[in-house]
Amino acid sequence: MSIESANWYRSRGYLHFDHPVSYDKANSIVRAPDLVAKYSFFPFISYEIQSKKITKDTNGKVKIKTKDRPIAYSAHIDSHIYSYYCEILSNLYENRIRSLGLDKSIIAFRSLDKSNIDFAYEAFQEIKKMGECSAVALDFTKFFDTLDHNLIKESWCNLLGVNHLPKDHYNVYKSITKFSMVKKIELYKLLNISPHNSKKDRVRVCSISDFRNIVRANGLIKPNTHHYGIPQGSPISALLSNIYMLNFDLAMKKYADSYNGKYFRYCDDMLFIVPTEIRDIVAEKAQKEVRKLKVSINTSKTELRTFTYNNNSLTTDKMLQYLGFLFDGENIYLRSSSLARYSERMKRGVRVAKKTRDKYNSIRSKKGLSEKELFKRKLYSRYTHLGKRNFITYGLRAAKIMQSPTIKRQLKPLWNRFHKELSKPEDKKPLTLK
Repeated sequence: MSIESANWYRSRGYLHFDHPVSYDKANSIVRAPDLVAKYSFFPFISYEIQSKKITKDTNGKVKIKTKDRPIAYSAHIDSHIYSYYCEILSNLYENRIRSLGLDKSIIAFRSLDKSNIDFAYEAFQEIKKMGECSAVALDFTKFFDTLDHNLIKESWCNLLGVNHLPKDHYNVYKSITKFSMVKKIELYKLLNISPHNSKKDRVRVCSISDFRNIVRANGLIKPNTHHYGIPQGSPISALLSNIYMLNFDLAMKKYADSYNGKYFRYCDDMLFIVPTEIRDIVAEKAQKEVRKLKVSINTSKTELRTFTYNNNSLTTDKMLQYLGFLFDGENIYLRSSSLARYSERMKRGVRVAKKTRDKYNSIRSKKGLSEKELFKRKLYSRYTHLGKRNFITYGLRAAKIMQSPTIKRQLKPLWNRFHKELSKPEDKKPLTLK
């Protein structure tokens, strides 16, 4: 089984245990099943990104909760193999869900030329179309970390229509379930690699001999010893999660359809739009089906929202939160936490820029040179509508797609807030130059 297109190939510039390879080299490997069957995959390199969740308590006091999100990325040839086999499985998966009528319900990790903005808007439009109804939003707990290996293999076999995985597919399956990790911080420290200029004098992390004699010898490689969990950063992981959920998705759609409702799933976020009389039993039905998958629903994130007409306007007691947006039956908003996160990030960025300016002006002053003004072009690009890809341009795009004047009103004060931060006087503290 092979594919003719080259969509699977993407050059990646990061450092890993192997060096980047050309399309021809990658192509000669991925299209040789016997070679893939015997191929030895490198460990993933991992690091964590700390995200902040900003909320308000009942008294209106802002609460900031930090969460570490693990990121893992595979070696260059490994990534090409994962991408190629992902393409094979993706073609089969797309055919399967279309034949089952699931192509409108499964909306994440597919080439649909749409974003979460489109998906959220379509869901809100379905609510308005249905009128008086209820929305039930459910969320899985640690989704990728808990996927059962035997069920992954079973769903993989079912998609291929075989009882046992072919040797090449089995080796790919084994590498993504019995994977190993190396922490980036520890790895770079051991090999004296600068985290700020890692590619200064190398095209790969280390040689094969150093990998064996230094990295492995120092115990940096940590294998996954559980019978569950896959790394979230590989090119094939997202598709495998969709394949894993296939029977569940079919059961949930049939259930929603039986009540003339709608079912959507975006990765680990599920949304049911159903008649209000079954609102409280939808979650129970989902829980029952979820147990078969050996994963669990995070009940603390379950949202039950009922929409009713009041003076010819569709309203709800509490706004529905879905894919980063809020909906009250008529109007769509950005989450207040997203706005607060933007403000915090913008203020921090401006402060860093000012400190950098002051540092270099201090150096210039010692050399008898004139001071430089704050370099604002990058700040405008990152934090205003004058940039190409930032929170403000994302919000404006959402306002246009969703035809939402309320989102525009939310974004309007941010321009003045940005300029206020630019003109804000800094505390004049003596700079210590290193």
